[in-house]
Amino acid sequence: MKLATLRDGSRDGRLVVVNKALTRCTEATHLAPTLQAALDTWDEVAPKLAILAESLEHDAVPSLRFHEHDALSPLPRAYQWADGSAYVNHVELVRKARNAEMPASFWTDPLMYQGGSDAFLAPREPIRMADEAFGIDMEGEVAVITGDVPMGATPDEARAAIRLVMLVNDVSLRGLIPAELGKGFGFFQSKPSSAFSPVAVTPDELGEAWDGGKVHLPLRVDLNGQPFGRANAGIDMTFDFPTLIAHAAKTRPLSAGAIIGSGTVSNKMDGGPGKPVAEGGVGYSCIAEIRMIETIESGAATTPFMRFGDTVRIEMLDADGHSVFGAIEQTVEKYEKA
Repeated sequence: MKLATLRDGSRDGRLVVVNKALTRCTEATHLAPTLQAALDTWDEVAPKLAILAESLEHDAVPSLRFHEHDALSPLPRAYQWADGSAYVNHVELVRKARNAEMPASFWTDPLMYQGGSDAFLAPREPIRMADEAFGIDMEGEVAVITGDVPMGATPDEARAAIRLVMLVNDVSLRGLIPAELGKGFGFFQSKPSSAFSPVAVTPDELGEAWDGGKVHLPLRVDLNGQPFGRANAGIDMTFDFPTLIAHAAKTRPLSAGAIIGSGTVSNKMDGGPGKPVAEGGVGYSCIAEIRMIETIESGAATTPFMRFGDTVRIEMLDADGHSVFGAIEQTVEKYEKA
């Protein structure tokens, strides 16, 4: 089934079930007022939501037009947002561009940071920043929402806790990252609010594209209407979602509604760092990666980070060309304090 959160003037919106075509939805608030409420009582509520979803497909319940612009992120705020870096190719490029050695442990122990989860952006909400010099970048990723995960969970236990899958734009401010990491205390100002896809789906909606831990579909990233990335989320993912979830739960339990991200989707090509879509490659899911490759190949980056007026669109299509999660589409705007 496919679930979304519509605006209703409250912080957490109202829960709706969306049809497979992403054209119609039906109210689900009589079962759970919000997605978080549904996740808190998932074993009881999920079967009822599934029946409602089936009834919606057969026009057997009242419905209304589903507009992606009316959707908030599925969880407008969450108890936990932990983002991994499962595509180690991406990390390798980052370090190579600055002539830093790649620690061997990066291939066996996931990287993960704890992001701000109190105010996610809506999927069509602008990215408002005070200064272009911050180095505004998108990061196209896949994320999962979990149920309760006990501390010390195994990957198999973590796999069983995956409730929903969605897309994310993990907005990053590249100009602020070096100074923050230089303090040895991690990201904060350099990782502003992220945005998630209009719809979150249960893993069964992905069919054969879901293998229990990865989504085997290309992630479509367009920058100003031009193809920028088409990397396949199921390729070169060193750590799958069960591994990432188990990593996050090593020393703490995760509560229902925890969001775990994949990190920037990144593919190699023929053993190399990949090529732009315009040159026959699968491109990139963030600007930093093409800048790394430009630095490696020519000594200097030439592709600029996002500027005011630039628009990014992130989407994933199934094998039949239908949008699975709807689209994240955001324009960078100058932030003006009210």
